[in-house]
Amino acid sequence: MFDQINTMITNVLGPAGPLILVAGLGILLILSTIPFIMNQKPDPLDKLKEDGKSKMDAQARAVLRDKKRNEKLNKYAQFLEPQDEKELSEIKLKLIQAGYRSKDAVQIYYFLQFALGLSLLAAGVTYYLLFIDPETATMNTKLMYILGPGVVGYMGPKYWVNKRMAARQEQIQNGFPDALDMMLVCVEAGQSMEQAILRVAKEIRASYVALAEEFEIISHEMKAGKDRTQVLNDMGERCGSQDVSSFVTMLNQAQTFGTSISDALRVYASEMRDKRVMRAEEAANKLPTKMTLTTMMLTVPPLLIILVGPSAVGIANMGAITQ
Repeated sequence: MFDQINTMITNVLGPAGPLILVAGLGILLILSTIPFIMNQKPDPLDKLKEDGKSKMDAQARAVLRDKKRNEKLNKYAQFLEPQDEKELSEIKLKLIQAGYRSKDAVQIYYFLQFALGLSLLAAGVTYYLLFIDPETATMNTKLMYILGPGVVGYMGPKYWVNKRMAARQEQIQNGFPDALDMMLVCVEAGQSMEQAILRVAKEIRASYVALAEEFEIISHEMKAGKDRTQVLNDMGERCGSQDVSSFVTMLNQAQTFGTSISDALRVYASEMRDKRVMRAEEAANKLPTKMTLTTMMLTVPPLLIILVGPSAVGIANMGAITQ
């Protein structure tokens, strides 16, 4: 039978017919397996290796970029950092409370003050020379157009940091009672304090980003083996909120005296809820005074115009007729 098939192939395709047929079948087999190879799912281990390699490359690039930036800033470190240790620590703490925790935050802050002050001062001088007549300008005009922009540029970063710090502290203060309630639930469910803090950080990130970041920082520091008391004290300094400082003191006392953390959290969470209600009531009690002043400023002048205006017009007309 095989001889008959070989004879038929040879008669149709010639002496090389069997080889041509085998090569064609091989090509068809290869073409048929290409779609399966293309649709084959990647190996999870290979994907994990690629992700790890990409992360390492990104971290290496970030380190090199930060190193270059540090080298540029470190050349002028003596001009961009206060020489007094107390002043340096105070500005570092202030920037950390505002959410700027990078190593170069102090140098960038002073560089922005210096750069904005000089650039706006130059802009003010240019505007004064181009559009203001020096002969008719008074001293107040000169100070306003020349020194004014420079002062604004110099004080701008300080104003921004203070505003950012106040907003961050307010966000932490508003989200702290909810975070304590969730932490209490996690602790009573059997989780450790570290696990509860990490879980709360994940849950409140959508609403209170600043507080979630602080909880993640203390969770990572505890995992790294840092002393728990020191970690909590550092958190109290970074947040700059009285509520967080009291919470840190409460946890340290509970750890020192061996009391139940869940009982301490329950009492403190109740106090935080009451304190938040009191703050809301205080804000509501201020509204009548603010509304009264606003109402008087916006309604009394038009009312006086409506009541006194016709009489004033009548008196003016009578005076004109008498004359």
